[in-house]
Amino acid sequence: MGRDVGVWIDHRKAMIASVTEKGEELALVISKAERQPRRTGDLPLKGRSEPEREPMSNAKQRKFTGHLNIYYDAVIAALRDARGILIYGPGEAKGELKKRLVRVNMGARILRVETEDKMTERQLAKKVRSFFA
Repeated sequence: MGRDVGVWIDHRKAMIASVTEKGEELALVISKAERQPRRTGDLPLKGRSEPEREPMSNAKQRKFTGHLNIYYDAVIAALRDARGILIYGPGEAKGELKKRLVRVNMGARILRVETEDKMTERQLAKKVRSFFA
């Protein structure tokens, strides 16, 4: 447990910036989860269907959830030896990651969860460096 970590996450990618005694390293984890699958009414010429009108089928939802489970497991594996964790992200993914970290007894390491739209690798590294300085 010798490093402090910042994570920016959404459902398609996660950036992980680590601050160690030796300096800073950056790892990028790309999601295996696809975008949410198209609904049957999505045709390029007719426009996209409204999710409220036509819910995703159970099979498609299970497949997407399975992809997300693999993705979150990969992110958590990269955070195993973290001493302190900062979580940033634009949507639901940051909350879902927090819940999963709590489930695997890593919740005490979470120091902050913030909403941040898009971040570059440098912006994430700067936030992590300044928080742990």
